[in-house]
Amino acid sequence: MKKLSVRRRHPMAALVVLLIALTVSGGLYAAFAPADKAQADDTAQSLAIEEGKKLYRVGCASCHGTGGQGSSDGPSLVGVGAAAVDFQVGTGRMPAATSQGPQVPKKKNFYSQAQIDQLAAYISSLGAGPAVPTKNDYSPEGADIAKGGELFRTNCAQCHNFTGKGGALTHGKFAPSLDGVAPKHIYEAMQTGPQNMPSFPDTTLSQQNKKDIIAYLNAVNGDRTENPGGLELGGLGPVSEGLFAWIFGLGALIVLAVWVAARTAKAKKS
Repeated sequence: MKKLSVRRRHPMAALVVLLIALTVSGGLYAAFAPADKAQADDTAQSLAIEEGKKLYRVGCASCHGTGGQGSSDGPSLVGVGAAAVDFQVGTGRMPAATSQGPQVPKKKNFYSQAQIDQLAAYISSLGAGPAVPTKNDYSPEGADIAKGGELFRTNCAQCHNFTGKGGALTHGKFAPSLDGVAPKHIYEAMQTGPQNMPSFPDTTLSQQNKKDIIAYLNAVNGDRTENPGGLELGGLGPVSEGLFAWIFGLGALIVLAVWVAARTAKAKKS
């Protein structure tokens, strides 16, 4: 007992105890840590990439190249990220038709969400890019609709019109209507800037800004029994409203003026 007490008071005793504790802790962590789960996640991701590669070779490689490097028929996909794949394939814009026009329109989607996720996993493996947003990213809950309207009119209305009804661009291109578009796809479009649209990364429009814009679009295009602003004329903005005022408003004033003049002339003759 005396020898044991002396050893406990030895200057190296604390270090030895610490090393033993670290060794035991490391062994327990290695034994019980979720290494299997991490390995399973890596395996699942590898399988998703492999399946996505197969889908890519069938539906995408003819235009974008066998390795996503791009060709004369399609741009490079290196670094576009999973969000771009989820948007383009989820809205049916990709794969595009063989005879492409000025702009690829939205059409029926033939891929399941699981297949889209696999394609996105493969494209993401080619180079880092924007990830697919979560529901919390684009949910309008807690958003400022008024701020979203201000941001939309400043950054988006020039092409999509004041309530997102869409509009014509140059050379046969167009800004599509945002009425009925899924919030996730609106968020992804702002992230990635598809086709003629500029991108709005978080450094330009923060996540909260994007949520505000989505909430504004939901408010102006959602189910409403009445329009608080009166007759909206399709929500196409001041051009259509001004044209309506000139044709019908000014036309009505001219008709009224002619009628008054005719009545006055007739009264004088009488």
